[in-house]
This record gives sequence, C-alpha cells and structure tokens, in this order.
Amino acid sequence: MEERKDGKGLFRKLADSLGFYKNNAYVADHLREADMRSTMYMAGVVAVLELFMLIRYVFRWVLTGKCATAADFFHYTKSYWILLAAALFMLTYAWLYISGRIKKKKQLSWLFTGAFFAVSIYFGILTGMTDFSKGKMVTAFLTMMLFVTVILVWRPFTSLLLMAGFGGGFLFLIDHFCIDKEGNPVQMGEGDRLNYVTFFISLSVLVLSVYYQRYREAVKSDILAKSAVTDELTGIPNMHQFCEKAKEFQEHNEGKEHAFLSFNIENFRTYNDRYGYEGGNKLLIEMGRFIEERFPGDPVARQGDDKFAALCPAEGIEERIRKIHDDFLAANKGEVYLDLKIGIYKSDKTEDEPRQAVDKARYAASLLKNHDDRYQMEYDTKLADAYSTRQYVLNNIDKAVKEGYIQVFYQPVMEASNVELCGCEALARWIDPEVGFLSPGQFIPVLEECRQIHKLDRCIYENVCRQMRKSMDAGKPVFPVSLNFSRLDFELMDAVKELEGLVEKYDIPRHYLHVEITESALSENDALLHDAIDVLHDKGYAVWLDDFGSGYSSMNVLKDYRFDMLKIDMVFLKNFGQNPNSERIIKSILDLAASLNMRTLTEGVENNEAVDFLRSAGCGCLQGYFYGKPMKYEEIQEKIEKGEYKLSGRLI
Repeated sequence: MEERKDGKGLFRKLADSLGFYKNNAYVADHLREADMRSTMYMAGVVAVLELFMLIRYVFRWVLTGKCATAADFFHYTKSYWILLAAALFMLTYAWLYISGRIKKKKQLSWLFTGAFFAVSIYFGILTGMTDFSKGKMVTAFLTMMLFVTVILVWRPFTSLLLMAGFGGGFLFLIDHFCIDKEGNPVQMGEGDRLNYVTFFISLSVLVLSVYYQRYREAVKSDILAKSAVTDELTGIPNMHQFCEKAKEFQEHNEGKEHAFLSFNIENFRTYNDRYGYEGGNKLLIEMGRFIEERFPGDPVARQGDDKFAALCPAEGIEERIRKIHDDFLAANKGEVYLDLKIGIYKSDKTEDEPRQAVDKARYAASLLKNHDDRYQMEYDTKLADAYSTRQYVLNNIDKAVKEGYIQVFYQPVMEASNVELCGCEALARWIDPEVGFLSPGQFIPVLEECRQIHKLDRCIYENVCRQMRKSMDAGKPVFPVSLNFSRLDFELMDAVKELEGLVEKYDIPRHYLHVEITESALSENDALLHDAIDVLHDKGYAVWLDDFGSGYSSMNVLKDYRFDMLKIDMVFLKNFGQNPNSERIIKSILDLAASLNMRTLTEGVENNEAVDFLRSAGCGCLQGYFYGKPMKYEEIQEKIEKGEYKLSGRLI
C-alpha cells in the first residue's frame, strides 16, 4: 500500500510539473494578463522588423529599378504585409485589453493570440524554408519559435507539444519538400541537425523557467491580493472587502431596508486568559466560520479583536438574531462564560458609508456590556446623540489636549483620624468651547474603547506636575496628588518613562505623586504590570489599588501584587445603613489590608454615619462629596489659605 501511495505521489508531481492542474480565477487572469502584455511587446517588435524589411525592399528593388511594377513589389513582399497587419492588429488589441478599454473575454483573447501565433509560425516556416533552399540558416523559423514559446505564457505541456510538433514538423518539411533553384532536394546536415535539436532542448528549459517564474509571481500576487481583503487569522473578509461588498449589496437592494450588524464576544479576554492565545485564536476562527455560515452570500467581516460584522436584509432580523445568539451559546458552553452581544443599525439609504454604519451598530453592541438580561440593541435616535458625542470625542481629543480644553479637577482626600487634607485625586474634565462641558462618563469610556486614553492621561499627568511646580515656585503649600493609570497606559506608551520624564522636567519630588491602578486593569500573572509596579516602587512612588471590590479577582490581585494603599470602591457605601452586610464586608477588608501592611482609603463618603463607622473600623483616609466635590487647583489652594482645609503634615 505504501509503494502505491508513493507511486501515485510521483505521478501527481510529474503531472503538476507539466501544468496539469486547475488554476483559480485570479492566477488564470494574472497569467492571461502577462500573456497579453508579452504579446503586445512581441507584436510591437515584429511590426518594427517588418517595416524595416519593407523599407529595405523599397530601397533594394524600387529605387534600383529591379522591380518592374508595384504588383511585383507586393508579390514579393506579401508575407511581410500579412505579418505586419497581424502584428499591428495584435498590438492594438493587446493595448486595449491591458488598458481596460475593452471587455476582457477569455475566449476572444485566446482566439486572437492563437491566430497571431499561427501567422508568426507560418511566416517562420515559409521564410525558413526559402532561406534554407538558398543555402542559408533557418534563423527566421527559430526566431519565431523563440518568440511564441517564450514570450507567450504557455503551460509546460502545451509549450513542449508545440515545440515538438512544429520543430519536428519543420524538420520533416525540410527533408521532404525543400529544393534548391535547380530543383534538387536539400537536406539538413548532421551537424546542423544536432545544433537544431540542441536549440529546441535549450528552448524547452527556457520555456519551463519562464512559465514557472510567471506562475510563482501569479500565486504570490494572489496571496497578497487575498491578504489585502481577507482577515489573516479567520480567513473571512476584512473590513476593506466588507465595505466593497456592502456597497454592491446596497445598490442591488436600493429602497429596501437592510441591517448592519456588529457582533461582540463578551468575556473573551477571560477566555483568552484561561485557554491562552492558541485557544482564543481557535475560538475566533470558529466564530468567523459561524458568521459565514449564518449569512451565506451576505457581506461579512472580522472588524478586529473579538468583533465581527455582517450586512443582510432587515426583514425578520430580530428572530434571526435570536437564533444566532442561541446557537452561539449552545456551541460555546464551557468553563468560561461567554455571550454574544449584537448591535443593529437599520437603514434603507444606499449612500450610507458601510464602515460608519457598522460603527453605529458596534456602538449599540458596546452598551450591552455586563447586561446579562440583554444581548441585542438597535441604534436609535437616543443612541445617535450619544454616538455623535462619541465621534466628537475621537475627532477632537488631540485638539482638546493641545488647546487646553482638558482640565484637571482635584477631589480632596482627608485623614479619618483628624480630618486633615492629606492629598487629592486628579480627575479629568473636558470643557469644550464648542459643545460645552463633557462629563468623564462621556469621553473616558470612548477613549478607552478606542485605545486613545493614554493621550488624556498623559495630559493630566503633565498638568498636575506643572501646577505643582508653579505652587512650589510661588512658595505655596503643596499636597500629594494621586494619578489614575489604566492598563492601556502601560500598553500604549511607556507609562513609567513618561512619568519619570515629567518628574525630571518639573523637578517634582516623587513622594508627591501616587499611582492609582484600577483593579479591573490587573489579571493573574500579568508580567507587564508586575514589572511596571516593581519599577515604580523602586523609584520611590506609592502605588495604590483603586476600586477594590468592584471586580472579580480581588483576592488574586492582593496575592500577586504589592500595593501601598488599598482604595475601597464606593459601591460598598451605596445605601449605607440599610444593608448591614456592607459594614461587615468593609470591616473585613480593612482588617485584611492591615494584616498586609497596606494603608486604606474609602471613596464615596457622603454622610456623618459613614464617617463615624469608617473611623471606628480603622479606615485611614476618606474621600467623597462629604468633604468636597472635585474642584480646580486654585479652589483647593484658596480653601487651604482660608483654613477650611488644614494640610496634614503626614504624606499618604
């Protein structure tokens, strides 16, 4: 069985080497294009040569008086006129074909190419036999064979058959029909015959070399063309291809309502952490296949990361989406909970730009995050207003940073024991001259989603350092400030290097700047953040764990990372006094932090009842509207000068 398998493999390789396989449409078109381009060049060369030969005849016969009449001239040069006409026709057709001025028809191009080939070979045979009968070499025939077998893109078996047929046929004609002026038979000598055969052997090698070079170029070009329109991981179309197909879909369905869909795999990051990149990639590949199967013939694409897009008729879309959602859940039951969130944007306008339409659907899907009770949302008028704000944020963040529309507001942090100001948290506010005040909830989630948050954060860091330096130079009291760092800050920029650069630029003591890292930014065994936190500690910065208790990995975070301050999320103080469990949980967290030698801060403090409890429970610092809302730096300074805030001598 093994020998038969090897034999079959050898036969397949031999067949492939001779060109017995089917090319895909792109490779076939690429080779045909090369064929027509070569034909155009060849036809141009032949036309020039034939014109030269005709001019030569004019000088030789007409001007010397050796040609009695014009009829005699055309009689002796008719083969040149035929070949010239064929060359000019082929030159014109090939140019029109390549330039796209005529419709590219496969059968027509092969017909004209074949006809030109036949005329060229006929001329070569006729001229070659005439020259040989006069004792000359068969150069004209060999030249034409060289032209049509090397310049034109023939498959190997076709080229070899043509060379064997015409090469052997021409030799047969020489041996049996070639006579000299006296009518005696003329045959090719053994030496010339050997050279003749050697020429065709060399030509065969050259033909195969040319073909496979062009074939490899065609295949490579095919791969590049596919990569330009195909998602590399999943193999389904990318957004570039999607937009082209979507335009065709819109034009074909003009006046009919259609739906742009955006699919987001919720909790994919946890799945990736659990099963690694290989497992995550496998899920994305399966998702790509899943989308293609559910939308046969409709435009689909992978947008990027764990997000996919589709376009289909809007009729019955809600029921169709329900089935797609249920099928996805049924196919992906495992240790990690996954869900499929789907955004919908309906339209009957053919002028809608596909990428923007998908972005609207994607925006609707993004609002479903952490909503277990819903898996689909349609983009409506209310969402349109929010989407407009979103686009404004993305389009103007660079300008806002440059023009100073981004401002820092400071929320005071008080020591629980003596109610003295021990620091402030720096918070971003966007005050735009065109749209007015933008709340953090309007721009921070957008910048995080679109990986632009580092631009905002770096602006905040520099403004804080600049204001702190200004106060120092003016001899005014200075208080520590905590700066919020997101996970993306460490991914999109060298956050530690940026902070160090600002500290050196404004000459700020490091103990006046604290780094807050939100709990949701951390995951188990995250080497990037582990290393960054270690470097920050080594350089003398205090590192805080922000929003403790808001995520799902709190204990792991405390186990795997080292922090100086534990900042308890305000969610525990919501409806404080009505839920006795809140007090027990907060007390347990404070005791845990104390056992780990971590200072504590609770945010969201709004009344005396919460203050009294937190102070008695051992919380070190307090933050909330009870002590002050976020305010400008000058307001904090003014309150310190008026004695409303007493500056603590102890640095947090």
